[in-house]
Amino acid sequence: MSLPTAGAATLTPRRSSRFVAWARAWRAGLVPFDEVPESIAGDEEHMVADAPGTWTDVSLREALPLLAKLSPDEIRLVLPAPGDPRGLPGPGDFAGAALLAGEAVVAGGIGVIPEVRSHTSGSGMTWETVLWRCYPLPADAPKASSSAPGAAEAEAELAAALAESTAALTRLDVAQWRPELAGALAALRRPDGTTDLPPGFDPRARRLFARAAVLDRVLALAGHSAPGGAINNYEAQQRDAALRPLTTACRQALVAACNAPLRP
Repeated sequence: MSLPTAGAATLTPRRSSRFVAWARAWRAGLVPFDEVPESIAGDEEHMVADAPGTWTDVSLREALPLLAKLSPDEIRLVLPAPGDPRGLPGPGDFAGAALLAGEAVVAGGIGVIPEVRSHTSGSGMTWETVLWRCYPLPADAPKASSSAPGAAEAEAELAAALAESTAALTRLDVAQWRPELAGALAALRRPDGTTDLPPGFDPRARRLFARAAVLDRVLALAGHSAPGGAINNYEAQQRDAALRPLTTACRQALVAACNAPLRP
């Protein structure tokens, strides 16, 4: 059986990053509202649950006007991880769900988290739908952290972590048990229009997002168990240790790119 191509495996950015980038560009007046729901959802079906003022699930297009009074800087990407809750507004249901999902959107007094649901038809076809679940945030929730790295700092940290982790993974001979990673890593050196940001983001943020979005998928692929038991538990621990600094730098790069200041 052939392995998935690098493009298919690595070029899908996180849903929350698309949500934040396009919602912020809309609120900055840089893209029309009609482009936003489709740009966020792509080919998937996106619904919203527990939106304020609603009694049932509504479409993404119906829910987005809830953000109409927010400024771009009130819509933020959060990519928390166990031991690294940066960007979360403090303990609570939203923080717990965001940590479990590994991604979330903070939009004024609302937190939004995507829940991906897989479906299989009677004929065996599979597809995914996305339900964005809304959480009310405490009135005294802290604002976005001012200590979050900017795009320049995040870009430097990502480059350093990538060099270090690539050397470590080469020593571990990762390609032996994940040969598709060779093609995926090569994609990091090529620009790709499917990992671009909407109008309003400067060239540094665009470059950072494009690289981090691809790398994010590479890391997801590398972190999965090797097929056929190609590595043992000790080798898996070495792999995880090699990837950990890069994973952190990649998350912060995506956050810095999507939350970067916008300009006409």
